[in-house]
Amino acid sequence: MHEIIKEAVNDMGSALELCKSQKNVVDVVNAVSELNTKEAMKLGMNFKKFPLGCDLTEIVVGTCASDLEKRDLLGNCILANMIGASIHICAYAFADIAEAHGMNGIDIIKEVSAITDVPLDLDHFGHYGPMRFPKEIVKCSGQCYYQGPYFEECPRGRIHSRLFDKEKREEIDKEEWIKLSSSVAVNLTSEQGGEGHAAPIEEAEEVAGLAKKHGKGLEAIMFIGDGYDDLITGFEKALNIGADVFVLEGGPFNNSKNRLDAFAKAVSMARILAPGKVVATNGAYEDECRAGLRAGLNAIITGFPNNHHGYMCGYSPGTARRGIFGLPRVIKMIKEEVKCESTSIPVQREELKALTRAVKIAGPHNIYPHKIGFFEVGDAHWVTLANSNLYKDINIDKTAKNIVNDLKGDSVSLLGGRFVSWVIAKELDGLVDEIIISDMDPWVEKVTVQNLSEELNTNVNGAGSNDKYAAENSKNSIITSTVPQIADKISKKIPGTIKLI
Repeated sequence: MHEIIKEAVNDMGSALELCKSQKNVVDVVNAVSELNTKEAMKLGMNFKKFPLGCDLTEIVVGTCASDLEKRDLLGNCILANMIGASIHICAYAFADIAEAHGMNGIDIIKEVSAITDVPLDLDHFGHYGPMRFPKEIVKCSGQCYYQGPYFEECPRGRIHSRLFDKEKREEIDKEEWIKLSSSVAVNLTSEQGGEGHAAPIEEAEEVAGLAKKHGKGLEAIMFIGDGYDDLITGFEKALNIGADVFVLEGGPFNNSKNRLDAFAKAVSMARILAPGKVVATNGAYEDECRAGLRAGLNAIITGFPNNHHGYMCGYSPGTARRGIFGLPRVIKMIKEEVKCESTSIPVQREELKALTRAVKIAGPHNIYPHKIGFFEVGDAHWVTLANSNLYKDINIDKTAKNIVNDLKGDSVSLLGGRFVSWVIAKELDGLVDEIIISDMDPWVEKVTVQNLSEELNTNVNGAGSNDKYAAENSKNSIITSTVPQIADKISKKIPGTIKLI
């Protein structure tokens, strides 16, 4: 494991083999720990290419705080929806706002669901449903983040107080909350020594089970802690409960001697280990965020004023405090640190719609965690989108399953080597003699051909990233891109091709 991880820093072939192999948490943590910071960052960015073409960088937005007016909460959600940012639901705040307006908590999430279509990410959810906290917690000024490292628990010793009587009153709606959500987050930090910061692990396990029962994406929140033993505990527990996404909290809960080195390496480790290939942070100082983005971080959870994620990400000791607006600061930071030619940085509503079309064309039964060959089809983003209103409302002309009914001849070319082409190729298997793959990225084309060749009976060949060659050497050509501008451009360049959208 040590040798292949070292090789994977500079060799994508080794990275590919590592991606396909069984991995032991301790071995991965040990091997990445031996790298220097620059090597760890490069390794993490290499692994951001897995799954193929899913190197998204996004923002997830906390829109709520317990003392917001309901109209302000709804306005925040509408704005997040307009820019295509997933909405991070702090369940206790939704319930507090509902109570202030004579409503049940479930009524608020129903209202938000009715006016938005982006994925809804549920957090602070427990045995009875939304966790409920006393005023000294929900109005916390963020002393730990303002003061700086390091803490194992709340500096005032007031976490993890709960108002269980309030929670029990709405237990009847517990599963309905999860049904309305796209993904669910659970906190594992009580296993890492932070008993005062999170609910008991048994409660997290119960909620994780409900998320899996209803087919939702599952996120595991863990501290950076000491950057070694604590991470091992967090990663192992996350894998044990079936988490798809790893969420790393730094800030005052990054107790390592070299904070930035530890944060970058934790992101790199998580990129290798996370089953859903998505790594996020819910709390990290500005320098940690930047180091994490350079190491392959997918997402930063930020927030509107008064939401705690507003100050937990992107600020620094002495500036991080309740009331500030994290969203614009985090967007600027991402734009400065991440370069990507294929998507906006961070991804926006049009990319979200394109990805949703891809999920709908492929079909939920084909996507992550299901595999074609050695690799899952898509990543954890695909699961959350399949559970969103955007998925329900978006229209498509063709699916991977029914497009094969329109094809005639002995060969088909697929223009685009990403996951939609994988699913179409699987549907074509045995119906045609040859499938030709063309992708603008030669490496993606090569790996796609290799993976499909090992999985399918039909011959699969590459086109040298030449769409025209692929079309000229096949009876039918399908444009697999779900981005309208790209599909239209290819269609005009190569007449006679079939578009999915």
